Amino acid sequence: MGDRDEKRTTARVVRRRLGIGGTVVAVGFFCASLSPSLLPRSWILQGIVGGVAAGGGYALGSILSALLRRGFGLTPSPRARAVAWRLLVGGGTVICLSVLWFSSDWQREVRRTMGMDTDIAWFQPLIAVLAVVTFVLLLALGRSVRLATRKLISLLGRFIPATVAKVVGLALAVFLVMVFANDVLFGNFIEVMNNTSSLANRGTSPGVSAPVSSSLSGSPGSLVSWDSLGRMGRDFTGKATRKEDLEKFAGGPAADPIRVYVGLDSAPSFKEQVRLAVRELKRTGAFERDVLVVMGSTGTGWVDSKVADAIEYMYAGDTALVSMQYSQLPSWLSFIVDRDKAAEAGSDLIEGVRAEWARLPMTARPKLLVFGESLGSYGIEEAFEDFDDLIARTDGALLVGPPNLNPIWRSLIAGRDPGSPMWRPVYQGGLQVRFGQFPQDLREPGHPDVVYLQNASDPVIWWSPDLLWDKPGWMVDPRGPDVAPAMRWYPVVTFWQVVVDLVFANHVPPGHGHQYGPNVVDGWAAVAPPDDWDEGDTARLKLIVQSRR
Repeated sequence: MGDRDEKRTTARVVRRRLGIGGTVVAVGFFCASLSPSLLPRSWILQGIVGGVAAGGGYALGSILSALLRRGFGLTPSPRARAVAWRLLVGGGTVICLSVLWFSSDWQREVRRTMGMDTDIAWFQPLIAVLAVVTFVLLLALGRSVRLATRKLISLLGRFIPATVAKVVGLALAVFLVMVFANDVLFGNFIEVMNNTSSLANRGTSPGVSAPVSSSLSGSPGSLVSWDSLGRMGRDFTGKATRKEDLEKFAGGPAADPIRVYVGLDSAPSFKEQVRLAVRELKRTGAFERDVLVVMGSTGTGWVDSKVADAIEYMYAGDTALVSMQYSQLPSWLSFIVDRDKAAEAGSDLIEGVRAEWARLPMTARPKLLVFGESLGSYGIEEAFEDFDDLIARTDGALLVGPPNLNPIWRSLIAGRDPGSPMWRPVYQGGLQVRFGQFPQDLREPGHPDVVYLQNASDPVIWWSPDLLWDKPGWMVDPRGPDVAPAMRWYPVVTFWQVVVDLVFANHVPPGHGHQYGPNVVDGWAAVAPPDDWDEGDTARLKLIVQSRR
C-alpha cells in the first residue's frame, strides 16, 4: 500500500493536469513576452523568452489561486471549471495566434527604429513549439522540487507535529534550493568562467605585439611587464595611435601618446597597482602633458579604444591615459559579482593619480579628465561624494552608457528640470552637465563639466529590479527616438525582457543599445575640446575613429 500511495502522490504532483489559474497567467505572460522590448530578438530567442515567461506566469498564477482557495475559500465548481477551460482553450488559442502573427511586425518595427535590415526570418509555429518545450521543462523542474518538498515534510511529520513539519520542511526546502542554486550552480559557473577568463586573459589578440615606444606600458623601458598586462591591457597599449597618424590629422607636429596600464598580474593588490601606475606615469612624463585622463575599465579590463584614440587625435598626442584591471570576468558577470571591486579600483586609481597631480604647481598641471564606460563609469562615480565633488576635483568627465546603479547619475536623473524626459534629461539648464545620444544633443553653446552619452535603447542604463512591479519613467511619452512605439510595460515580463536585452546589448548598430561608436568624439568635443577645435574637426575625427578597431 505504501508504494502504491507513493506512486499516486508522485503522479498527483508531477503529472497532474494544469491548473486553470496558473494557465491563465501563463498565457497572458507568453503573449506579453511577444511584444517588443528595447532590442530586436531572433525567433529562437523569442521562443525561449516566451517559454520562460509562461513558466513564471504559471508559477505566479498557481500561487495566487492557492491563496484564494485557502485564504478565502474561493473554489470553483466542476461546472464552472469546465466552462472556464473551454473559454481559455478557445479564447487563449485565438489570442496567442493573433499575437504571434503581429509579433513579426513588432520585431521589424524595432529593427526599423535602429536602421537595421527588416527582412528577417520569423517562424511563428516554431516559436510556439520552442516556448511549449521550454515551459514543460520548467514545469517539470518546479513540480519535482514541489514533490521533494512534500516528501521531506512527510518524513519530518513522523517525528514532529504536522504543522511544525510543514513550516520546517518548507523552510528547509527553500534553503536547500537557494544553496544549490547559489553554491552549486552559480558557484561552479563562476569558477568555470574564472578559469575560462584566466586563460583568455593570458592570451594576446591577433596582430597585437609589444610596443617599442617608451611612452607605453609593456615596452622595453616600462616598469610594467608586457606579460603582466593581461589581454585587454596588451590591446590598450599595443594598439596605441601612431605618431605619424596624429601628425597627418593635425597637419603639424605631434607627440608620442602616453598610455599607462597596470594588469591584475602586475601587482598583488589594488593599492600596489595604483602605486605602480603613478610611478609609470612619472617615468613617461605624463604629468608634463597637456591632458591626463584616468580611464575606468570594465570587467576583463577593457577600455574603449575609440575613446582613447579620439582624445589622442584631438590633442595631437599631447596626452597621457592611465587605466588598470580589477577583474578578468566578462563585464555582465563582473556587474553581478565584482561591483565592489570596480568601485574600489576606480576610487584608488583616481585618488592615487590626483594626489600626485595636486603636488604640481597649478600653472604646471595637465587637465585632469576622467572617463568611464558601462561598469567603468560606476567605478569612476564611486570615487566622488556627489556631482559637486566630481566637477570640483576634475577638469571634465565623459561617462558612457552608465548602469542604473550609478549614484551620481541617479541623483541627476531624479533632479532633472521639469518637462525633460528621463532618456534625455536637462539638469539645471544643462550648464554643467549634458546628456546626449546624437551629436545635436551636445551642441548647445558652452562646454559642460560632465557629459553622459546614453542611448534611449540601452538596457544597461534602464535595467533595474523596479521593472518587476513599476512602470519606468523612460517608457512615458514622449519616448526615446529608438524605443519602439509598440513596446509596453508588463509586470514581471518587461523585467525579464530587459534582462535578455542586456545579454545582446552590443549586437546592434552604433548609436543604439550599448553601442556608442564614434559618438564618443562628440562627447570629448563637448567636454574638453582644444582651443582651436571646431565642428569640422569633429566630423573628420569621427570618420577616422569609425574606421579604427
